Amino acid sequence: MALPLILAQGLVKRYHNRTVVDGIDFTVHAGECFGMLGPNGAGKTTTMRMLTGLTPRDGGELTLFQHFTDPASSELHRLMGVVPQEDNLDDDLTVAENILVYGRYFGLPDPIIRTRVEELLDFAQLTERRDHAVRSLSGGMKRRLVIARALVATPGLLILDEPTTGLDPQARHLIWQRLGALKSQGTTLLLTTHYMEEAARLCDRLMIIDQGRILAMGSPLELIRLHVEPEVVEIRTLHPPLDRQAFAHLPGRLEMAGDTLYCHSGDASEIMAGLRGRRDLTCLSRPASLEDVFLKLTGRELRD
Repeated sequence: MALPLILAQGLVKRYHNRTVVDGIDFTVHAGECFGMLGPNGAGKTTTMRMLTGLTPRDGGELTLFQHFTDPASSELHRLMGVVPQEDNLDDDLTVAENILVYGRYFGLPDPIIRTRVEELLDFAQLTERRDHAVRSLSGGMKRRLVIARALVATPGLLILDEPTTGLDPQARHLIWQRLGALKSQGTTLLLTTHYMEEAARLCDRLMIIDQGRILAMGSPLELIRLHVEPEVVEIRTLHPPLDRQAFAHLPGRLEMAGDTLYCHSGDASEIMAGLRGRRDLTCLSRPASLEDVFLKLTGRELRD
């Protein structure tokens, strides 16, 4: 197997005597999409910042593109595109000018940059907006422009920190299509996300991280198979509150969250049969998902 594009060994970061990344190990291989999932404050963004040289690490080793050990290297940055969590576009420039000026930061000749501008506007479906001010764009358009701008130097690795947070479903699906196209062209993707559907759709492998430690790693299907039962029945009552003890006879693992009882089982049909005739309930039977894995491993309590 080829050497990984990213090799992280024992990464550590501390702030004010608090360890926010606690000795994690992971690899990212060329051409794959690797995801990091975790609650707020789990250490995802800090890990990203260490990978890009924005935050110095307090321990561990990093090797990128098989021989760079200093993430702050300017030579390395020419091989990486970064899409930050917050949009950092220049509102005083047009859509096309944002890409053009960014390309000059990499020292690319103007003829090459101008060609890339047209290619990337088409890629992001922003050609008709090329001369519009950035402030006139919708949230989805701005995110597509940030992604397009990060690609101006044709990086082999694209790092995305929550690329679709706050977007409506249509914008989110369009960005998923564009990221999928990049991966099919050989670009390596590393992303953090809070959307389980996004992770399941895009990621070849992912890790779930909490309190700075890796809880699980694998493909979405592997994580579901290893950590949760294959089927789930969600039970709600028309007359709250729901009495969990009244369902203790049902087979499988029971979990109460808010006003919903989750029954995790290998055979949902047996549970549904036991609830037949209960007109006071609404019941939904579905396959287990990556979200079930995430909540089992990290808990259901709200994180701020």
